Amino acid sequence: MMKISRNMCRYAAIVLLSLMNTSYSYAERIKDMAEIDGVRVNQLVGYGLVVGLPGTGDQTTQTQFTVQSLKTTLAQLGVVIPENINPQLKNVAAVLVHAELPAFAKSGQTIDVTVSSIGNANSLRGGSLLMTPLKGADGNVYALAQGNLVVGGFGVEGADGSSVTVNIPSSGRIPNGAIVEREVVSPFASSGGSVTLNLNHADFTTALNLVKTVNDFFGPDTASAIDGSSVRVRGPADVRQKVAFVSTLENLQVEHGKAAAKVIINSRTGTVVIGSQVQVDEAAVAHGSLIVTIAEDTFASQPGPFSGGDTAVVASSSVYIEEEDNRMFLFQPGVSLNELVRAVNQVGASPSDLVAILEALQQVGALRAQLIVI
Repeated sequence: MMKISRNMCRYAAIVLLSLMNTSYSYAERIKDMAEIDGVRVNQLVGYGLVVGLPGTGDQTTQTQFTVQSLKTTLAQLGVVIPENINPQLKNVAAVLVHAELPAFAKSGQTIDVTVSSIGNANSLRGGSLLMTPLKGADGNVYALAQGNLVVGGFGVEGADGSSVTVNIPSSGRIPNGAIVEREVVSPFASSGGSVTLNLNHADFTTALNLVKTVNDFFGPDTASAIDGSSVRVRGPADVRQKVAFVSTLENLQVEHGKAAAKVIINSRTGTVVIGSQVQVDEAAVAHGSLIVTIAEDTFASQPGPFSGGDTAVVASSSVYIEEEDNRMFLFQPGVSLNELVRAVNQVGASPSDLVAILEALQQVGALRAQLIVI
C-alpha cells in the first residue's frame, strides 16, 4: 500500500484552497445568453365557458355574466332562451384562457393553453372547454382553443362545512388544446443578412467578448456592438443560408464579463446574497446585543390570621438582562468574499445581524459594493 506523507497532504490542501479562491470566467453558449431580435413569443388570451362540471361550477345567481355567455352561445347554436328566464346551473363556469404563441408557429400547429376560472366555481375538474377564440394584443384571432381540462388540484367538503383543498382546483391546462389559425409575420426572413443579438443581461464586457468571439470565428467585421446589450452580426441574405449561419452562431462559446459587486438583501425572507466581486476596506466591527427576558409569575397572597381579608392572586414580574460576549474582528483592506463570510460566521451572526453589519460597513464607506434591498 502506498504511503502518503504529511507534506504531500499539506501540499494538496494548499492547492485545493488556491483552486477554491481562484476566480474563473465561465463560457456560455450564445443561445443561452442572448435572444435574436424579432424571434419572440406572443401572448394570447380569450374568454370562454367550461361545461360538464359535477356541480362545482359558478353560482349563476352571483355571476350573471356566466348566464349571459351561455345564452349567447346557445343562441348561436339555434337555441333561444327567453330574456326573463335565467337558468340556475352548477355545471358551467366562466373562464379566461391564455397561451403563448411561439415564434414561427404555422397554421394548423397546436399549442398548450391554460384555463382559469373568473367566477366562483369551486373546481374545474372534469370539465370541457368550449371553442374559444384566442386574440393577440392587436385584437386579431390567432388560435382556437377547445378540449378536456387536466386539473392538478381537488377539494373535498364535509356536511359540517369543513373542507380540504389540494393545489389549485380552479385552474387547469389543455395540452395541445389550441390550433393556430393565423401566423405572426417574423422579421427574421425580411431583415436581410443582418442579425441582432440582445443579451439577457446587459454588460459591456460580455458584449465585447461576444463581438471578439464571432469575429475570430467568422472573420473580421462580422459582428459589431451597438451598445452594452445588443450586438449586430452580418450574415448571408439567403434565408436557407441564414438559418445555417444562425445555427452555427448560437452555439459559439462566449465568456461572461465579471458581474458588478452587489449585495442583495430580501427584506421579506431575510435572504442575503453576496456577489463574488464584493470586497471590504479596512474596518473594525463589533456586533453584540442585549438579551432581555421578562418572566411573569403569579402567587397566592394569604391574609393574616383573624384579619378578615380574602386570599388574592398577585402577579410578579422578573426582568433579566444579559449581554452577549461577542469579540471585535478586524477586516484587512481588500477582504474577499470567503474571508468576509468566515469572519461573520466566527461571531455567530444571524442573517439579520449580517444585514446590520453590511449596512454599517456601507455607511462607513468600507463596503465596495452596491447594497440592494428587494
